[in-house]
Amino acid sequence: MILCSSFNHFFFVTSTEFEVGGDGGWVLPKSRNHEMYNQWASQNRFKVDDTVHFKYKKDSVLVVTAEEYDKCHSAHPVFFSNNGATVFKLDKPGLFYFISGVAGHCERGQKMIIKVLEPETAPPLSSKRNTTTESSHKSGAVEMAAISSPISVLLFMVSFFGVLFI
Repeated sequence: MILCSSFNHFFFVTSTEFEVGGDGGWVLPKSRNHEMYNQWASQNRFKVDDTVHFKYKKDSVLVVTAEEYDKCHSAHPVFFSNNGATVFKLDKPGLFYFISGVAGHCERGQKMIIKVLEPETAPPLSSKRNTTTESSHKSGAVEMAAISSPISVLLFMVSFFGVLFI
C-alpha cells in the first residue's frame, strides 16, 4: 500500500483547468480595457497539459496565428468552437492566441495570449562532479544529483523496502 502511494507521488503530474476570465467568463469587455484577458492570463502560470475553459453565450472561441491575432481575423483558424463551454488543452509550450469569432468583439478586447511554460527539467550536472568550489567549503554544501528517473526511484524503493522486510 505504501509502495503504491509512493509511486503516485513520483509518477503522476497534475494539470489544472483554468476558467477564462474568472467568474465573468469569455465575454465582451464592458469597459475600454482591451487588455482584460491578457491581464487575466498574466496572473496565471500555464503548464503543458493544462486546459482553459471558456464559458460564453452567443459567441465563439478561435485559436489563431500571431498575425491573425493582430488583425483580429482568421479565415482558417487552428481551432474553432461555439458550443458555449469550450475546453482547450494547452498541449505544448509556447504562445497560444485566442480571439472571439463574433464580428467586432476581438477589436473591442475579446482576445488573449497565453504563454505555456516549458516543462520543468532537472538542472544539468556539472562536468566537474568530484570537485568543490571555494564557496561550498565555506557553507559545507555539496552538490548532489537528484533521483530523476522512474527506474532509479523504483530501484531505490525496492532496496529500501527489501531491507525492512529481511
